[in-house]
Order: sequence, then C-alpha cells, then structure tokens
Amino acid sequence: MLLFIRDNARWLAAGFLLTLPWLGRTLDQMPGWKVARFTMPALAGACLLTAFAPHVFFLFLAIWLLRLFGQGMMTHIALTETGRWFEANRGRAISLVVPGHQVGEAVLPVSFVLVSAALGWQASWVAAALVILLVATPAVIALMRVERAPALTPGQTALEVAGRHWTRGEVLRDPVFYVLLTGILAPPFIGTTIFFHQGHLVELRGYSPLAFAGAFPLMAVTTVGVGLICGYLVDRFGALRVLPFFLAPLMIATLAAALLSGIQGVYIFMVLFGVSYGFTSTLLGALWPEVYGTRHLGSIRAVIVSAMVLSTALGPGITGLLIDRGIDLPVQLLVMAVWCLLASFLLAVAAKEVLRRQINMPEP
Repeated sequence: MLLFIRDNARWLAAGFLLTLPWLGRTLDQMPGWKVARFTMPALAGACLLTAFAPHVFFLFLAIWLLRLFGQGMMTHIALTETGRWFEANRGRAISLVVPGHQVGEAVLPVSFVLVSAALGWQASWVAAALVILLVATPAVIALMRVERAPALTPGQTALEVAGRHWTRGEVLRDPVFYVLLTGILAPPFIGTTIFFHQGHLVELRGYSPLAFAGAFPLMAVTTVGVGLICGYLVDRFGALRVLPFFLAPLMIATLAAALLSGIQGVYIFMVLFGVSYGFTSTLLGALWPEVYGTRHLGSIRAVIVSAMVLSTALGPGITGLLIDRGIDLPVQLLVMAVWCLLASFLLAVAAKEVLRRQINMPEP
C-alpha cells in the first residue's frame, strides 16, 4: 500500500486537490441545506468506515472522506452561506460563526477521549456517526432551510449589492486573484509550520513543553475576541480597506517566534498568533463576496480553500527539508516575516485596484 501511494503520489494528490473544487460548486447549484443533506450523512459514513476499516487502504480512504466532508465541506457550507445571507453585517455574522470551529477544537477531542475510555474507540466512532445522523443533520437542515435575503446598509441601492458576480473561470484569469493569494496563503503556511515543528522549537529554545501547551488557551481566547473586533471593522470600513493590515500581527508574531528565546516569548507570539487568526478567519469569510460577488461563491471559495490546504501541506515539508539542510527554523521565520511585509504592500495594491474597478464598473 505504501509503495502504491509512493509510486502514484502525483496523481493521488491531484485527485485529492480537485475534489473540493468539484464538490464545492454544488453550493452554486442548489440551496445550502440540500448540500448539507448529503454532506453530513457522507461524514457519518466516513466515521463508520474509520471504525470498521478492514484494510489500510480503507483507512486511508476514511481519513480522506473525513477531511473532505468534515473540515472541508462543512466549513465551506457555513462560510459560503453566511457570506451570501448577510451584506450590511457580513463581518459581524462571520465573526459569530467562525468561533464554532474553535469551540469544536476545544470540546470534541476531550469528549472523544472520554467516550473512548468508556465505550472503546470503535464504539466512539459509531457514536459520532449516530450523533451526526440523528442530531446534527436534522438540526442543521431545519435551521438552514429558510433562505435569508441580505439587508441593505443605509443609503445602499440594490444595484450596489448586486454588483458583478464573477465566475470561477473569470476569477482564475484575474491577475488580482493571484496577488491576493500571496497574502492569503501566508497564515496557513506559517501557522501550520510553527505548530508542526513546535517540538523542534521547544527543544531548540529549552522551553517547558507544559508551558508551551499552556499558551494555547490564551491564543484561542484572543482569536475569538479579535475575530469579533475584526467583524466590526469589516462592517465599518469594508474587507478591502482592512485587507492591507491583516498580516501585520502575523509578521510581528513570526518575528517574536524567531527572536525571543525566553519563555515569555512563547506567550507573546501565541497572543499575536491569536490576533492574526482572529483577523484572518473573519476577514477571509467577508473578503471574497466583496471582491467577486456571491452568485458563484461556492465554486470560488472551493478553489481558495484547496489552495490553503495545499499551503498547509507544503509548509511543514519545505521547512523540515530546510532544517535538515542546516537552515534553522528561526532563520526561516525571519524570511516568513519578510514575506508578510512584502505581501502587505501587494495586498494594498490589489485592494486599491479592486476598489477602482468597482467604482468604474458599468451599470448592467
């Protein structure tokens, strides 16, 4: 099996990365509750396959399905539909939806460990499938079944809300899109890199593993609080005007991780990472509807999410290879901080261009 994966990694990876763009565009073809109606049972099926996988191939398939229908499609449905439902208060709405992810990360691992201790690991996966089918699916469908039309801000016209709705093909041919990606891909790449290599960083700096782990709740609280603040800023000024500044906390956090060797450095860069994640999660949920419209938002966001997944996969691999070649992680972090600085200037140029073409957009 491992030999098969190694020899066919190129094509398997290609199939994996095309999957979400293909499935994600279903949100442009049917209401979100109908997409959830097949996504959540598929996620429950993945849980059952994990519990009873008869071979390592099926375990690999189960993990892929869990990633696709869980972290992939469920997050995609939530942010895409929220982006469509709200216009005047889109930032605030997204800032209230995103913490659901942090709550899940805080509650579900501990819950699964407790259930596993009582029932065994296989029964725990079966229980997860039953909760998804019998509780979560009916609740989500019932809540989403009533469509919501976005409200207008004071003085806003229906034409301004409609704007131009880009297709996925048009977005992929838009040079501004790739300029935006230079900044958008920095947080997942840098964040995954640092947390993947946290053991190496702890050993390199002589940190206490317990002290390092104790900083994570601080980061989580900061993420949620700053996300709410970012929601207000997006509604007040617009996502495009906030965009050039959102990498500044990540740049400072990366510099802190690179330069501060004392234990206080852990808490400083964890708080700053929380600030960065709070801005990133809320801002990116509001940015794409503002730049490219909402009619084809499912297809567009699916491509963006796939690019972000790819960046999280590349980050630990590239940096790990460089560590093996003798380039220390702190040196790499300094380079990442420079990336954030240069990307901020590019994002300012991209935001200015998008605002210019929106002002000059001909009336339909």
